[in-house]
Amino acid sequence: MIEPNNIIANNMALDNNDAQALVNSYTSVPLTVDCVIFGFNENSLKVLLIKSDLMQYQDKLSLLGDKVYANEDLDTAAIRVLKKRTGMSDVFLEQVHTFSKLNRHPGGRVVTTVYASLLNIKHHSLLLHDNELQWHTINEIKSMAFDHEQILDVCLKWLQKRIQEQPLAFNLLPVKFSLRQLQNVYEAILDVKLDRRNFRKKFASMGFLHDAHEMETDVTHRPGKLYTFDFIQYQQKKKNFMGIDF
Repeated sequence: MIEPNNIIANNMALDNNDAQALVNSYTSVPLTVDCVIFGFNENSLKVLLIKSDLMQYQDKLSLLGDKVYANEDLDTAAIRVLKKRTGMSDVFLEQVHTFSKLNRHPGGRVVTTVYASLLNIKHHSLLLHDNELQWHTINEIKSMAFDHEQILDVCLKWLQKRIQEQPLAFNLLPVKFSLRQLQNVYEAILDVKLDRRNFRKKFASMGFLHDAHEMETDVTHRPGKLYTFDFIQYQQKKKNFMGIDF
């Protein structure tokens, strides 16, 4: 007579074997992660790129990427790739999209999940420069390896949406900033020319800017008033914050 506990154990073993057999039956597809790191400096939007080391894409620009190891999840892989390529480890990454077209890689099918971030270039130093790693101005990029032009375009649209939903622009500015500096950030990222009067009226109506009672110094134009952004008040009201629609 078979004991009930043995029946349960046998059923569990069968289930485990079936699960393993099911996974073993799946088609094996390489999985990678790519990082799109946007940076703002000197009134222009830039992105971190390297030179591809594949012969098919010789001298073409490429995003920062690598395969996902069997013992790590996607977030862990993205953090590892960023540190391995740049030396930076204090950058927030957000998962944006997964790209899976059959012909996106010349060596065979590869699925990649893309992470993106936006940072102030002055606050983050590149500790590595392998494969000619450097910042490239978005509007000056002409040709990229793989499907990285499409990936960059998708991530740029993600950034443009995010910067209107959240106060990301203020992380790119000094603690005290002018409205001219603030408008420069939005114009660079959205790639549009904004009406000065409407822009200032929109931000004044939000109630998050405080007059610092100081003026700009060492500028070639007429000095403007300086402001600070009230992050505490924003946190208290962000549930009702509808974003900034330009």
